[in-house]
This record gives sequence, C-alpha cells and structure tokens, in this order.
Amino acid sequence: MIKVGCCGFPTPMNKYFSFFDVVEVQKTFYDFPRIDSIKRWREKTDSINRDFEFIIKANQLITHPPSSPTYKKSKLKPKNSGFFRMVEEVTEALKKTVEIADILRCDKILFQTPPSFKHSSENIENMERFFTAMKNYGKFRIILELRGWKEAEILDALERLSSFSPVHCVDPFRSRQLSGEFQYFRLHGRYESNRIIYSYKYSNSELSSLKKLVKKGYVMFNNKYMLEDAMRFKEILNSD
Repeated sequence: MIKVGCCGFPTPMNKYFSFFDVVEVQKTFYDFPRIDSIKRWREKTDSINRDFEFIIKANQLITHPPSSPTYKKSKLKPKNSGFFRMVEEVTEALKKTVEIADILRCDKILFQTPPSFKHSSENIENMERFFTAMKNYGKFRIILELRGWKEAEILDALERLSSFSPVHCVDPFRSRQLSGEFQYFRLHGRYESNRIIYSYKYSNSELSSLKKLVKKGYVMFNNKYMLEDAMRFKEILNSD
C-alpha cells in the first residue's frame, strides 16, 4: 500500500481528512498541542475516515539543542535539550510525545535531526539509550531523518541501531533509502547547494518519476505547494 499526504494541514482539517489517508503532524515538533485539541482531531477523523493515520514529528526538545533557530517559532524555552540526551527536558518531551501518539492511535514517530547533530559515537550512543528507554512507553516504529549525514555515516548509525529496526527517511530525488520495512519519502522542494527551496512546485514529469520509485510506504509533501502536489501525485498513482 502507498499512502500520500502532507507535512501539516495545508487546508482545513475536515477537507484534508476527506482528501487523504495520512498526515505528518508538525505542531508536535514546535510545541505540545493541548490534549483536548488532540482528542478532537481523532474524533474528527473517526467521523470521516476511521482508518486515517497520524504520524507524529517528535518534539524538537528531543532532537534540537537550545541554540536551534527552530525555537523562534515555539513557546518552548529550552535550557538543556536535544541530541537524544537522557536529561530531564528530553525525557519529559518523550513522555508528552507518547501521550499524544496514544490519543491519535499513532504507531510511527519521525525524528528529524538538525545539521548540528553530527555523526559521532557519542550521538549514536545517545540514540541507542533514548530508543531503549522509549520501548518502555510502547511499541513505535522509528523513522529517522539524519540531515546532513553522508551515506557511510548513515549506514554506520543504522547498523548500530538495527535492533530498533529504524526506517530511514529520505527525499528520493536526492538519496536512496538505506533501511526500513517500508519507504518514507519527504519531499521538501528543490535543492540549491545545501539550501532547500520550499516554494517549489513539482512537475508532472517529476511526479511520474516518483511513481516509479515508490513501492510500499509513504510519500509526504512538505513544500509550499504540498496540497496541490500531493493531490496531483495521487491522481498519477491511480492512473494506468
């Protein structure tokens, strides 16, 4: 099965739930939504599409240090966060993330690391400890987007984390997926050097090429035109 969706809600939720079968929740990265709001999301989806799937993007307190510019969009005021270190801020963020996941009946969590999270034994050991602790909260599929890492570095980390069966998240137009029982593609737009141009609209030719790349899993659009591109890609997927 191939599921197509967006990273966030580019249209009112009721419409989105009618168009798609999956969403990657972005609000959980920047802040922690109110629990009553999360419950309403699940209630809304159940009234429209009970099989609708939520995938959570893990909160930045887990992955990003206090110096990260992403906190400018957040009400969070971190002091000692990030890099999967088992400190109080990180463990509390894990508990809150799992609470939200349980309400949404979500069994997949995306962990996106910042460019400052470099390949090192210390960082990989931190991930090992973190994912070991995470097992105590339930069974979740771990999706990893290791930004800025070279293929050999990613392979090393995936091998050392193999007991957790991580799914390697990629943009298939830029790199190949190196692990995972299903594909998880995130499409951010066009790349110029190391800069992402989010205001990019994918051509029909590119979406047709994407159709050939995806076999089983998720295609999640995260560009400015995510709604239009995701809907066009669904049409292309369903065409002969």
